[in-house]
Amino acid sequence: MKLSLIIAWLLSFPLSGHAQNIKDMKTNPSPETEIRNVIEQYYFKGIYVGNTELLSKAFYKGALLFGDINGAPYFKTSQQYIEGVGNRVSPEKSGKDFKATIISIEVINSIAIAKLNVKMYDFNYYNFITFNHIDGKWLIVNKTLTNVQP
Repeated sequence: MKLSLIIAWLLSFPLSGHAQNIKDMKTNPSPETEIRNVIEQYYFKGIYVGNTELLSKAFYKGALLFGDINGAPYFKTSQQYIEGVGNRVSPEKSGKDFKATIISIEVINSIAIAKLNVKMYDFNYYNFITFNHIDGKWLIVNKTLTNVQP
C-alpha cells in the first residue's frame, strides 16, 4: 500500500518540469556550415542547372573573378560571370558529367576561403573562393580559378 502511494505521489509531478525543452533550444549553424550551404545550394547548384538567380544569391554585387583557363588570362565581374552562366548550355542540360567538391573551408572572424574542384564539360577547375560575412550573410567577394589538365 505504501509503495502504491509513493508511486502515485511521484506520478503526480510533471515529468518535464525542470527538463530543457528541446523545441525552445536554438542551434546556430557554424560559419563553416553556412558557407558550405552557400557553396552547395547556390554556387554549385546554380552552375549545374544554369540558374542565375541562385548564383546571384551567392555573390556580392561587386565581386571580381580572376585566373587563367588553359593559360589564357581570365577576368570578369560577378555580373559578367553570372550572365555567361545564364547564356550557356548548363551541365545539367548538356548531359555531360558534373562533379563539384569542397576540398577545404577556413574561417577567421568575418572572412573565409574555400578551395573547390569543379569538373564540368572538358574542364577541371580549381577555385579559391573568398567569402565575407556581410549583413548577416556569407557572400563570395572574390573568385580565382584555373583549369588543370589531367
